Amino acid sequence: MKISIVTVTYNAASTIVDTLRSVAQQTHRDIEHVVVDGASRDDTVEKVRRHGSRVSHLVSESDQGIYDAMNKGAALASGDLIGFLNADDALAGAGCIARLAERAAQTGADALYADLVYAREDDLSATVRRWKAGSFSRAQLRWGWMPAHPTFYVRRDRFLALGGFDTRFRIAADYDFMLRFLTQPGIHVERVPQVMVRMRMGGASNRSLAAMFLKSREDLRAMRHSGVGGIGTLVCKNVRKLPQFFQR
Repeated sequence: MKISIVTVTYNAASTIVDTLRSVAQQTHRDIEHVVVDGASRDDTVEKVRRHGSRVSHLVSESDQGIYDAMNKGAALASGDLIGFLNADDALAGAGCIARLAERAAQTGADALYADLVYAREDDLSATVRRWKAGSFSRAQLRWGWMPAHPTFYVRRDRFLALGGFDTRFRIAADYDFMLRFLTQPGIHVERVPQVMVRMRMGGASNRSLAAMFLKSREDLRAMRHSGVGGIGTLVCKNVRKLPQFFQR
């Protein structure tokens, strides 16, 4: 089974090597790593060329934002499953993709997801909180449940059929896509019981009060568009994060 991993970068020279190495060390043999760079002004592209031993495609050009770049990467990908690994995050262990591919082959799932660990911005090995998603239930979407997007891998044909990410969203197109996907009738979704990604704190959605306000507003818009709820769902979604600080 071929797994496509898309990484979008912009001025990510300080973190991209950790991301590249985490993909390079994967034991699964059939990985396609697509890197889409937004015309970085630092030496991100040089580091990708130097350390990206499993990078299949590298594009560096201006784009219309992170989700436009992600859609570009998806268009270049050719794997059975496609997922997105941020340029400041890393796969949590060498067998992560192998376990994902094995579970996908065994179950024939349309999408799979796993657990995620938030790490300190300056130290990927230092855990701050753990996102243990639990089992998928469509009814739980109304109560703010969602999988961690960096662990969410979907059949590429399904991704393209839904039109990819809606670039009208500036900060929550990933959540919007997952809601559109997970509310489809008859889909088969599987959880892989492992920590798949170590994610640095300080991402675009929580780096400032303005970003958090925008994220909440766009989350609410996505919820209403997908018919899963409104203000109550948004409150539940944020409250569900609190136990993550106490899970290890």
